Amino acid sequence: VQLQASGGGLVQAGGSLRLSCATSGTSSSFNDMGWYRQAPGKQRELVASSTRGGSTNYADSVKGRFTISRDNAKNTVYLQMNSLKPEDTAVYYCNARFAGYAYYWGQGTQVTVSS
Repeated sequence: VQLQASGGGLVQAGGSLRLSCATSGTSSSFNDMGWYRQAPGKQRELVASSTRGGSTNYADSVKGRFTISRDNAKNTVYLQMNSLKPEDTAVYYCNARFAGYAYYWGQGTQVTVSS
């Protein structure tokens, strides 16, 4: 199983980006899919997660600005990021897992927000 994150880039504060994470190597639908981020010198932190049933969870710092969505048929997860702030600058990683199994991780995509 492989995860491929894309959509990162450089954007001004207040701008938007949409991250995508495509998966390959399996025809089964993942139970949990989500996004983490890691800024320089900081620990990796949860940004948003989604279950196959539609439940979502967000870090307090992104609530109301970021939206996670997924296409279960394509095993793809998205992260729409609006009203970006410089503190959102980080490498964003997607992950996914089947129920009861360990997470698979993507390679990360850089998001840089300039002030």
